[in-house]
Amino acid sequence: MRGHLLRRLSLALAIGVSVALTIYPKAAIGASGIPSHGLLALLLWGVAAGFVHGVGFEPRAALWRIAFGPWVALPIMTLGVIALVRNILG
Repeated sequence: MRGHLLRRLSLALAIGVSVALTIYPKAAIGASGIPSHGLLALLLWGVAAGFVHGVGFEPRAALWRIAFGPWVALPIMTLGVIALVRNILG
């Protein structure tokens, strides 16, 4: 049961971040007015990992299992959302 909730959370967060960046791409622009490519790359990784985990795919190789697992996806997306909100608000 707990695994299903974690998968749903990963998928919902990945969808939410994807939709938010699609609808409002200016959220990735910081106070300097320059897009934050580092933030976008990190968010891309987090969103990809969220989709991979959220749909239930489990990579065979241990490295990929770690890189696209929930313990990497959720913190990256959470930090990314915080950074996006900070960019929007200030």
